[in-house]
Amino acid sequence: MRSLYLSFISEFYKSRKTLAFWAAIILPVVICGLIAFGYYTNSTKILKYNYAGMMLWYRYSSASLNVMGMLILPFYVMFMAFSVNNIEHKNDTWKTLFSQPLNKFAIYAAKYLYAVMLLLICVLLFPLLTYVSGHLLQVLIPKYTFNDYSPVVLLSRFYGKLFLASMGILSIQFVLSLIWADFLKPMGIGFIGTIAGMITANVGWKYAYLIPYCDPALALRAAKGTKNTRPEDLPIFTQEVWVSLIFAVALFIIGYFILLKRNIK
Repeated sequence: MRSLYLSFISEFYKSRKTLAFWAAIILPVVICGLIAFGYYTNSTKILKYNYAGMMLWYRYSSASLNVMGMLILPFYVMFMAFSVNNIEHKNDTWKTLFSQPLNKFAIYAAKYLYAVMLLLICVLLFPLLTYVSGHLLQVLIPKYTFNDYSPVVLLSRFYGKLFLASMGILSIQFVLSLIWADFLKPMGIGFIGTIAGMITANVGWKYAYLIPYCDPALALRAAKGTKNTRPEDLPIFTQEVWVSLIFAVALFIIGYFILLKRNIK
């Protein structure tokens, strides 16, 4: 555990000034801020729909959820996974890293867990900022009905499922960035996979859930189905989430042996 802790702290200090780190914070702030500004400036139009509290929260949270899940999240995951490993590629410090008197598996696991942490920070900030900005809008425009419903379950289930459904993509991109030092190969594969996943999910192929790049889109589709039902009824561990987690575990193990072979030479 000491090796894992030291390696994790090392990852933080190496990447705390990188774009991948700050993007995990800036993206939620910018997107949620723009959506809140839109709801503030267009309040007269939105109030005409006379949304009940739950539906207003659903519409408000779906705005950021759709942008984040369908477009921003996959590309952020690709860039972030590459950036975490590119620090060693760029400085040619893989052998130096593994020559430290620390457990090799702990060093690798810390790097992977750091990538997971960045993804988790990004995903957690979205529901938090959505919740805070919704109540701020209620103060600024009292005719809104945000106070009539608590969105905690709604937001936690939506974004919790999205996070789990993204683990497969993260693991694939993490392993690809271990294999290739250049930017284009892992990003190109990730871009093609994301576009193919979105298309496959939208056409309704029954086996689309087996493709990790489809899983976030499928998770969002399941979330959209809750607008006429209770958020508490939204199942978290559906087939696309299980596939994502299976890929994450399998590729985590495969990536470790790939990295060992790379540094033994």
